[in-house]
Formats: sequence, structure tokens, C-alpha cells
Amino acid sequence: MLEQPHDLGPGTVAGVLRERPPMDRELPGFDPAAAPAAPGPLFVEWLLGALTAEVPDAQVATLSTVDADGLPDARMLVLRDVDAEGAGWLFAGDTDSPKGRQLTAHPVAALTFYWPPLGRQVRIRGSVETAAPELSAAEFLTRSPAARAAALSGPQSGPIDSTDAYGAELAAALERLAADPGLIAPGHTVYTLRALAVEFWQGDRARRHVRLRYERPSPEAAWTSGLLRP
Repeated sequence: MLEQPHDLGPGTVAGVLRERPPMDRELPGFDPAAAPAAPGPLFVEWLLGALTAEVPDAQVATLSTVDADGLPDARMLVLRDVDAEGAGWLFAGDTDSPKGRQLTAHPVAALTFYWPPLGRQVRIRGSVETAAPELSAAEFLTRSPAARAAALSGPQSGPIDSTDAYGAELAAALERLAADPGLIAPGHTVYTLRALAVEFWQGDRARRHVRLRYERPSPEAAWTSGLLRP
């Protein structure tokens, strides 16, 4: 606990942050009354809108998981596909990576998308399913040679001696790929986050933010939706 009052004056971190108020710009509107009955189509509309607006890395999200001790973990990753009808969000990773082990132990997760230029956020929570090995292998082969080489060079999140040593491992993996383009990383897996709750948040300059939340008790159940206080 702080023994002295925290300095909030000009030039401090807190002061600098106060000088940059969030959402202080013109933002698109959002009419929740016109939203569809299920979240999948609305997410696709927002995602394509972000891509059309050239929001950098619009397909990148934060994946949150829980480890064996119940502690939360999070990292950025790339969205691979969306099953709009089934409310499934697809991403990929190695089963022996930290996130892979966490998803094996606790097959639940959350995804968070944020598109700052549009003031839009989407939060998704649900259970996680693994795809068939054939689908995972096919997805792996769609990746760039550099991405495949990185997956083949060694265990994700494993220690390295130096960046130069990792560069040598990557170069060796690229040579292996050149000799055998069909190589598949053994643990590469496609996961689907099957949503039980999806929340859309539209920021507003006057702080009249709009929050629309969809929920269902199980993947087989119908969706309900409602507005939340910002």
C-alpha cells in the first residue's frame, strides 16, 4: 500500500494519461434495435467494417485462458475463421504450448477484439473444441513459409539461448520446408471457441456508450439479448 499520496500532477504518468481522454473523436453509431437475433452475423459485419476501414490488425484478438492453478493468462493471436451461424470463433496453436496445455486442462476461454479507430469492442466467452487432425493440418498448410518454419523450429514458448540461435533454428526449419513443403507441426491444432456469451460495445464521445449482450445457456440453446448499462 502506498504510504505517500500518489503524485497525480502534470508530467506524471497519471497526469499524462489524463491529458489524453479516450473516445475523444467522432465514432460510428450503433443501433441495437436493428441488430440480428444472433451474434455471429453482427460480429462478421463489425469485423468486415474494421477491415474496410483499414484498422491495423483487425483480425487480431486477445485470447484469455486459465492455467492449472486457476490464474488467468492472455495473449494476442490471429483469428482464423468465423462460423457465424454456429457462433464459433476459430484460432490455432500448439497443443504443447502454454495456451494448448491450459485449454486441455480447462477447455474454456474468452476472446476480446478491440478496434480503436472505431471505438468498438467485442467480448466472447464460451467452451473450446478441438478440430479434427485433418482440418488442423490443412489450416497449417495455408500459412506462410515463415510461420510454418517458426512452428517447426521448436516448442512454442520454450527457452532459447539467443536471438541468433533462434535465427539459425528458423533457417534450418525453412530448409526442411523447402525440401518437404508438406511438413506439418505435430502439435498444430485448430480450436473453436463456441460462444455462450457475446457482448458488443460501441464507444461514444459523450460517454453514451452502447452495450449489447447476447447469451445462451448451451451451444444448442436459443440466444437472448439485452442492453447493459455502460
